[in-house]
Amino acid sequence: MRWPVWHGTRNGWCDVRLVEPALRLSIVLRCDDRWHHQPLYGEIVERARDAGLAGATVLYGCEGYSGASLIHTDRTVDLADNLPVVVIIIDTEERVRAFLPRLDELVTDGTILLDQVHVVRHQGKS
Repeated sequence: MRWPVWHGTRNGWCDVRLVEPALRLSIVLRCDDRWHHQPLYGEIVERARDAGLAGATVLYGCEGYSGASLIHTDRTVDLADNLPVVVIIIDTEERVRAFLPRLDELVTDGTILLDQVHVVRHQGKS
């Protein structure tokens, strides 16, 4: 379901924001996770593109820890490995859920999060 939200004017034209529900898939990995000697996050992005999902973004973490409680940080050269990486994919709930089985063989040691979100798209004459 999409709904328009009117706001302000720009050069005499009203802009419309279209707000629609979506599902955000966040996959938390380590930057040194590999798939056939390539970064795992890259494989996930390629599979998302091949599946026709709306978009994917990779975010690098500069510091983090997990169950081992050892803090990995880019501030110390010795601990700069295993930094967190998050792949974020947003699309309709149906399309994201259909994509999840494609991650089964890839993500064996990571965390997958699903969040309901609202996507805001601006439309108007510029």
